[in-house]
This record gives sequence, structure tokens and C-alpha cells, in this order.
Amino acid sequence: MDEEKALVTFRGNEIRRRWFNDEWWFVAIDIIETLTDSKDPAGYLKDMRRRDEGFKEGWGQIATPLEIPTKGGPQRLNCISTKGAFRLIQSIPSPKAEPFKQWLAQVGYERVEEIQNPELAQKRMKELYRAKGYSDDWIEKRVRGIAIRDELTEEWQNRGVENPKEYSILTAEISKATFGLTPNEYRRLKGLKKENLRDHMDDLELIFSMLGERVTTEITRNKDSQGYDECEDAAKEGGQVAGNARKDAESKIGRSIVSEDNFLLEPEMKAKKLSKKKK
Repeated sequence: MDEEKALVTFRGNEIRRRWFNDEWWFVAIDIIETLTDSKDPAGYLKDMRRRDEGFKEGWGQIATPLEIPTKGGPQRLNCISTKGAFRLIQSIPSPKAEPFKQWLAQVGYERVEEIQNPELAQKRMKELYRAKGYSDDWIEKRVRGIAIRDELTEEWQNRGVENPKEYSILTAEISKATFGLTPNEYRRLKGLKKENLRDHMDDLELIFSMLGERVTTEITRNKDSQGYDECEDAAKEGGQVAGNARKDAESKIGRSIVSEDNFLLEPEMKAKKLSKKKK
């Protein structure tokens, strides 16, 4: 499941999740942090399991360690199914418990709908971006970029790239060749922490991201790249094509496409209007 779809939000709190055994599994400490505002959700969970014998004995039935992307790289974190999440919520005294249960049921239901009709997932994604203040033309590029990314990662998977760390390295190779920065370096430039980098790219940054990944997909297929090493060579070449195009564009428009701007304080739509006025 793509990183873009593995993060949901409840009242501004991010809940990480992983598609496993044909259903969503949610990071347990994220749920605890959301319901309790605890600064040590891992400790809170440990105390819960120690206090509640029934919960402790049944933990292995509702939770399993799954690999989850984190700022420090992929880590195995305890995740729980939707059923397990309801069991966890019952053990947490919180005024947010009931609305969280309703939200959790809706998240699960929407996923079933999306499996039956994938267009619904795209529609909901667009509605979410509009609500956050993104313009329709930006949203179309963002959605298209996600499709291109999905196609590339599927190509890597079919050619023997399976380790999440390898996916991250290949992505970093494309980004480095395209923009001169790895995704982590790009986030630091934009002053981002947990936020998704591409949600803070402007039109041109998104376009060149798409170009690098789309060309990489074509090179990978044309060369019939197999295994990580050959896919890495294709990633570097695809990124280089996009990087050369970026430099050429910068020489024509007279400014750098790589920007430190983000949409943390001003929504994309408002930022775009202000930029047009300045010009």
C-alpha cells in the first residue's frame, strides 16, 4: 500500500496504518496518543497491558508488529486491526472514545467501498485536498503524480525490489538526480517534519517529480531491469533526465524550481494567488 494512503487523520491527529491480511491495521501508540494526549504512548500501552490481564493475554490475537515508515526509517511497530482497535479503545477512559469509534467504523467502511469502486478513493482524496485549501489544477497534478508513483513502485516490486529501505533509496536517487536533494534534504529545506513532502511542492516541483519517476519507469521497462542494482541504475538515469530538464527550465525562467516554500501557514491556493499578484 502506497505511503500516500497509509496515513489518516482524526481531529488533526495523524494515525499511521498498514494494509495487512486484506484489512487496515493501525499503529497502536498513535491511537493512544490521539485519545489520551500522552507524551509517552508506548509507556501508556505498557501500563495498560500490565493492569488489564485479559487485555494482556489477548494482545497477540489483536496486535502484530508491522513495518511502518518513520522519520528514522522503517520500524516494526505494534499494529492492531479494526477489531483490535475497538478493544483497545474500551480500555482507555477518554471523552474522544465514542467519536473515535464512529470515525474508525467510517474509515473501515470507506475502504471496503474503495475496493469495490476505486474511483471513490480518488474522489475522497480530491475532496480532502480541496478542504485543505488546494486548487483544482494542483490537485490534478498531485493525483496524477500518485498514479505515476504507484506504477513505478509496482514495476520495482515485479522486478524483485521488495525491501522498503530499497524503495526509499531508489526514490532518493531519483530525487537527488532531479532536484539535487534527497527527500529528507528537501524536507529540511522546506522546514517540514512529519508532513508529506509532495503536499508542499508547487506545480513545477510536482511536474518534475512526475517526470523523474515516469522516465524511470520507462527506462526500467526498456532495459528490462531486474533486481535492486539494475533498478538503481535506471532510477539514476531517469532522475538525470528530469534534472537536465529542470536546469534547462531554470535557465529560461530565471529562477530556481527547487523552493524552500511550504504550505504550513498559507494554503496552496492562497499562496498561488499572492505569487501572481507579486508578479
